[in-house]
Amino acid sequence: MPKEIILLTGDAEALHLENILKRHNHELKVIHARDGEELEAICSGGDNARTRLLSFCSSSIVPIPVLNSVMFPAYNFHPGPPTYPGSHVASFAIYDGADMFGVTAHEMAPVVDSGPIVAVDWFQIPEGMRFSGLEIKAFEALLLLFMNLAPHLASNDTPLEHLEIGWATKATTSKDFDKMREIDENMSEAEIKLRFRAFG
Repeated sequence: MPKEIILLTGDAEALHLENILKRHNHELKVIHARDGEELEAICSGGDNARTRLLSFCSSSIVPIPVLNSVMFPAYNFHPGPPTYPGSHVASFAIYDGADMFGVTAHEMAPVVDSGPIVAVDWFQIPEGMRFSGLEIKAFEALLLLFMNLAPHLASNDTPLEHLEIGWATKATTSKDFDKMREIDENMSEAEIKLRFRAFG
């Protein structure tokens, strides 16, 4: 089983996720990395062969040398479904008029949100929901997904089984998000209201 797990996540999530993992492996050492810089410092110069890397709702891109240095595979918990890879995905789902949304766990790969998918949970998007509400709903679903996978991740060396589900080809970026927040005088009132609901 893993000797230690590096959690790439925010301060608010780290302690809670650590407690979930340690319920299933009391001997497990959990290390918190807030961003890519801290992650590289933690992984540099040590023997990480028994170290599992988990990323939870992090915008940091993990460098290939780090992925190669830790126990294979590393896993990312993405606050969106396979149909919406990238960033700010709740906003784009609302703008597209999607009925369903979800969360995804997948193996990390050099290209963001492209690795084999190991778990997906779907849910209905309530009518009229704003992007902030959908992000909260996705976070709650992602936490449940983490809890479901934690027994294996904390105490089992074997990789999680791949699902026969692929990613959408276009991953959204922060630049795409900023562009959609731009309003011009030629837009209809309906378009402006939709953009405000989806992008703020």
